[in-house]
Amino acid sequence: MVGAPSTGPQSMVVTSSVLRDAPAARVLGETVVALATPPGRGAIAVVRCSGTDAHVVAARIFRPATPGPLESRFVRFGHVVDAEGAVIDQAMALYLAAPSTPTGEDVLELHVHGSPVVVRETLAAAQSAGARMALPGEFTRRAFLNGKIDLSQADAVADLIEAEHRGAVRAAESRLDGTLRDAVRSLRDPLDAALEELAAAVDFPDEVPAPDPASLTALVAALREGAAELRASWEMGRLLREGLSAAIVGPPNAGKSSLLNALLGEERALVSETAGTTRDTLDGQTVIDGVLLRLVDTAGIRHADEAIEAAGVERAQRAAAQASLLIVVLDGSVPLTQDALTVLEQTHGRRRLLLFNKADAGETGWQQWLASSGSRESETTIFGSVLRSSDLERIKSALASLGWDDVAPDPARPHLASAWQAQAVEEAVAAFDRVLETLHAGHPADVCVGDLVEASAALGQLSGEAVTEQLLEAIFSRFCIGK
Repeated sequence: MVGAPSTGPQSMVVTSSVLRDAPAARVLGETVVALATPPGRGAIAVVRCSGTDAHVVAARIFRPATPGPLESRFVRFGHVVDAEGAVIDQAMALYLAAPSTPTGEDVLELHVHGSPVVVRETLAAAQSAGARMALPGEFTRRAFLNGKIDLSQADAVADLIEAEHRGAVRAAESRLDGTLRDAVRSLRDPLDAALEELAAAVDFPDEVPAPDPASLTALVAALREGAAELRASWEMGRLLREGLSAAIVGPPNAGKSSLLNALLGEERALVSETAGTTRDTLDGQTVIDGVLLRLVDTAGIRHADEAIEAAGVERAQRAAAQASLLIVVLDGSVPLTQDALTVLEQTHGRRRLLLFNKADAGETGWQQWLASSGSRESETTIFGSVLRSSDLERIKSALASLGWDDVAPDPARPHLASAWQAQAVEEAVAAFDRVLETLHAGHPADVCVGDLVEASAALGQLSGEAVTEQLLEAIFSRFCIGK
């Protein structure tokens, strides 16, 4: 590319075609085998083989019940045999001929009984027939290198496997369907077209006129806006993928464990009128607006002389420091104690929901708060009872307002889902800013080529069209063997 810089981030980027020729990628040309279903006992286990010699492996270890070679996309019944020809198990074999396969290579699947012994011997037979054990994520990596999926879709596969709730599943499926890929393509295609026009104008100035500065400025400004919108989607993607951590804190006997049980819909924590019942942190998860809320119930925060209770208070304070959101539970039915006032002071300035609990028993503490200067600050505050369903719904709505501004994340929208994606888009936005600064200063358009190339390369990281080997290793190391 004309004008491409020789130093900086761009010099560290290689294209996926180069990666196919790298030493690590050449190993991927070998035929590999792995268990594709979860390990352990089960009704069926699937042993998957992929590579140029998958049909050779099939011929050596699978004996069809009826004569004839395996045909692509036809399931055959038969027996798996070892290197000596001894039967290991009955099996169904499915052979898929390249390139219309999940990995883009010849694929063999052997559906055997889910016995660990049968699986172990089937894997050993495949290895004796010429296959090697697959590395973690190697099947998905081959799909990427063979152009079956892009890097954002490969990353989505790992997220789909690790998803803990329906919202995370939908978000991963959306990216697997290509929503992020298409959003990146809508930015990168016009950018690359502008780069081609600039390169032609530099190489053939007598035949190709230079791009109109005003038009180029408008284009870059629009691309910058689109990249900024994509950058902003990282917060939504992180919410859908990781959820939000919320610590339930407060003085003893305020109803913290009752709130945890109410939000979870189960008796997760012991509840007693005796102060100090909770001595350690208790974890639980619930879903609000499709977002996973990771709840931590903590010991009552107060001065403690007893060693075990003091350790519990210390853990409570540590959990509060690590949480993204605090639910401060206070007894609103009685005068606010010094312990309650201390908790209010310690959590001041944090993103928090103040819950004055036990409204069914009185309102002395609540009225005391209303009369204080603290109540005049703009904070999310509820007076109610965790035992009333209507108040529980108010609490959930308040958590949604604090956690994601009442706008339920839409998994179907294009969004970033990992830090490396956010970093790549951040680099693109920064490059666009430099281009706009150059153009607004009145410099010739060809001076912007280096920054435009950098923006294109940064966006190309999301699809894998321009990516480092180190990033590939980081992404595919998240996978289990067999995926």
